[in-house]
Order: sequence, then C-alpha cells, then structure tokens
Amino acid sequence: MPMPPLPSPVHTQLSETDQAALIDLYVRGTPENTLRAYERDLLYITHWRRLVFGADLVWPEREEVALRFILDHARDLNAAEPTDSARIAGEALIAAGLRKSLTCPAPAPAPATLDRRIASWQAFHRMKNLTSPFEAPMLRQARAKARRAAARPRAPKSAKPIIRDVLEQMLESCGHDMRGTRDRAILMLGWASGGRRRSELSGLRREDLSLEEFEAKGLIWIYLLQTKTTGREATPRLVLKGRAAKAVVTWIRVAEIGDDPLFRPISKSGRPLPRPLSADGIYQIVKHRLKRAGLPPEMASPHGLRSGFLTQAALDGAPAQAAMRLSLHRSMAQAQRYYDDVDIAENPATDLLG
Repeated sequence: MPMPPLPSPVHTQLSETDQAALIDLYVRGTPENTLRAYERDLLYITHWRRLVFGADLVWPEREEVALRFILDHARDLNAAEPTDSARIAGEALIAAGLRKSLTCPAPAPAPATLDRRIASWQAFHRMKNLTSPFEAPMLRQARAKARRAAARPRAPKSAKPIIRDVLEQMLESCGHDMRGTRDRAILMLGWASGGRRRSELSGLRREDLSLEEFEAKGLIWIYLLQTKTTGREATPRLVLKGRAAKAVVTWIRVAEIGDDPLFRPISKSGRPLPRPLSADGIYQIVKHRLKRAGLPPEMASPHGLRSGFLTQAALDGAPAQAAMRLSLHRSMAQAQRYYDDVDIAENPATDLLG
C-alpha cells in the first residue's frame, strides 16, 4: 500500500506559496523520529478506516469513527466472531504487515502504541487547524477506560542494565584494531556520557565534540544538537572524562575523523567508511560485544547502556539529580525508577522476617 501524504495545513487565507512554506516549516521543525512515526501511524489509520468504513480519512474526523477506533483496539479480537468487522480489519492489517496479532492488549497493539496513533491523529487535526474528535468528553473517558483495561507491567527496553562490571567485560573483548578501537569508543561514550540512545550515538559528528580541554584537563565536551527530550533551541553540553575521553580521542586520531560522522562502519579491509554508522549498527555492536564477552546477547540491548548508567549511579550513591544532568531525563519519576530498583533491596523493611 503506498504511503499517503501527511495532511497539509488548511486555511482559506493561505496562498499556495504560503501553504508550501508552512508544510516545509512543519517538516523542518519536527524531529525525524516523530516524522517517521507520523508516516507509520497515518498509513495504519488510513488502511484501518478503508477496511472498516470503506472510505478515506475526512477532516475533521467524525466522533463515531474515532470511538470505533478505540473500541476496536481495546478488545481481544481472537474472541470475536469470524464475521466481526473489527476482526476482519485486524486480519487484513496483519496481512499488510501493519499489525502483529489479534491479541489485546499485547502484543498488538500495545497501549502505548495505541496512544501514539491517537496522538498522531490529533496532531494531523492540529496541522489543519481543526478540533480533534478525541477531545470530546465521551472519547476522553473511553480512552481512559481502555488504558486501564489494558494496563500491564511496563516491559523494560533492555532485559538487564549494562552496569559497570558488565561494561568492563564488553570492553575487554575489544581489541586494538580499527573495529575494536571504534567499539570501545562507542561503548564508553554511550555509557559514561549519561547513557546515550543509539540514535544519538549514530547521529554524532566530529564537530559536535570539543577537544580544547583534553590535553590540559582530560575533558571532552559533547554538544547534542537534538535528542528525544531536547531540541536545537536548547542544545545540552555534556562532559566526558578519564578513560572514556581517551578512548574517543584515540578513535578520532586512529580513524582520522574530520568534520564528518563520528562513528562509521568498518570495511572488510579495516578502513572506516565515510557514511555514518546506523542506529541498527549500534545495536549489532552491543550484541556482538556481549557475545564476545561470553555473555548472552539477549541479556541487554543498546538501551542497557542508558539504564546501566543510572543503575550504577544509584549503586554508587550518586544523587539522582546529578545523574539526570547527564542522562537528560526530564522526569524525576522516570529516573527515580532505576534508583528505586536498587534501593528497595537494601531497605531494612525487607528483612523484618529475618
């Protein structure tokens, strides 16, 4: 099924030139990951509406259509009759590769996925300067009930955190050839700078790092132009020091990195390629280093660098606020979860029975 174009802003007073300029502004002002999510969600929503109602999206959407979307995704369609329109649509979405199964709430779609699709649908209405049907009181209540009915323990993004001991084992597996030098720099920067996401690691460029204070103080300053929680208007400055800083500088010098992508694929002949390493490349490196360290590859994912940094900070007694300065968590409650997981095992109340 071809990808439908993202909804264009609608306003009777705008000329075609202004329309095009506004669309361009939306695209440039929206993070790439969000744009990709918008495209996936628009494809899913469009396909679902054609299957259930036999027509394309309308603007603004009718409340009964929005309510039907919530209801169809708030029940286990395995128990539905074969002639049930929601089940028929679900099977067609599975065949199109847009849905994993008929099961609800897991694995298709998870409550967070449903919330994201609805949020995208609402964003499309805002693009057109229209009121979303999901703002109606009945639909807001239906969403809340559906969320509660589908509630379940949140699955971690990484099976286990990569704490310091695990990281050291992974680092020992890195040799001194080009590939090992790169992997060591990725793991150390990704962990010690606050637990960077793989998209942040793959997006780093040499010019995002300042080495001016490296010779005198052993410090590298990192400027993250865009993260999940910050934009270009508020570029955070992070510090890297000690072994991690030395590993990154060694990689830059050995690979002769100029004003280009910082981390790159390595050719079969052992030379760095000019293109940036992809986020999937970071994933494969973490899995490879776990395996080379004699650890199960499934024990952690790249997010384990992030959760491992915060877990280790808790184990070492670092204040949560200090760790958040590097991890860039916006929510104290979100960062505190890692501390709670550590602290509860040491809580004296857990030993009352002896």
